[in-house]
Amino acid sequence: MKVTEEVWQVGGGSLTDPEDAAVYLIGFDEQAALIDAGTGKAHERLAANIEKWGVSASQIEYLFLTHCHYDHTGGAQRVREAFGCKIVAHELDAVYLERGDSNVTGARWYGEVLNPVTVDHKITSFEDSFVLGNRTIQSFHTPGHSPGSAVYLVESRGKRILFGQDVHGPLDPSLLSNREDYIKSLKFLLSLKADILCEGHFGIFKGPKDIQAYIRSFL
Repeated sequence: MKVTEEVWQVGGGSLTDPEDAAVYLIGFDEQAALIDAGTGKAHERLAANIEKWGVSASQIEYLFLTHCHYDHTGGAQRVREAFGCKIVAHELDAVYLERGDSNVTGARWYGEVLNPVTVDHKITSFEDSFVLGNRTIQSFHTPGHSPGSAVYLVESRGKRILFGQDVHGPLDPSLLSNREDYIKSLKFLLSLKADILCEGHFGIFKGPKDIQAYIRSFL
């Protein structure tokens, strides 16, 4: 599903597996990146969807993980093996991925076990940036849903696109969620004034008014 001429949704729901959170593909100047990896249960479909948009495995430089939960990360190792990309995640969630913690990552919610996966680049600050082709991708630490939740912001065709997976939560003690952090993070997301929000489970929101209304609904 096309978001802009440089951004597409290639996984999640009917596109891959019903248990997958959304997976987004970014392509800038012959280089590409993925936002999240789904559960890995439909990797072949994910790969086919990526190829459909004219992106080859060798072009994928990064897999940016928004947080450690299984529906977003279960397929991370398979993605790296297939595409040779670097896995990026915030250090506060990377620890649970590398430990293979099936409780904090929510894998047990799906009756699954998360195999340990190495994170190649651990984000250690509130804000970080990554060069992809002729563009920059910004990351921001937005804890609450998980300790190391992060969002990614890019500009495409004059639009500010925010990859804010799981804006809706949920908050649960087993996921080490923090309500105070979550509220602060939602307020920060409002300040980014995105033109397009690519969410993890509730689709793509276009226009500042609809985006702000969606985020505010969880305050």
